[in-house]
Amino acid sequence: MNATAKSTVSAHEIRRRFLRFFEQRGHAVVASSSLVPAHDPTLLFTNAGMVQFKDVFTGREQRPYTRAVSVQRCLRAGGKHNDLDGIGRSPRHLSSFEMLGNFSFGD
Repeated sequence: MNATAKSTVSAHEIRRRFLRFFEQRGHAVVASSSLVPAHDPTLLFTNAGMVQFKDVFTGREQRPYTRAVSVQRCLRAGGKHNDLDGIGRSPRHLSSFEMLGNFSFGD
């Protein structure tokens, strides 16, 4: 393939490669949590990949792994990370998206 040739990679393939990359480096693959956090009264919606790990970061919970990778469904509809004003004006701003993340807990 020459330098000017374009190739396309599907969203599914990007997710798969991302998860595989970190899994091969010792991260546990963790499924996306609910868009509505079950036990977090501070949030209406899951707005970032780290939401499902808040209790781990604060020390209230321990998991059987020290590294994790996930593709988290997110919804942003206001607050500090409000993307609503950029929707339609920027190809980068969406209210619903998947956040690819890798995390380390005291590792």
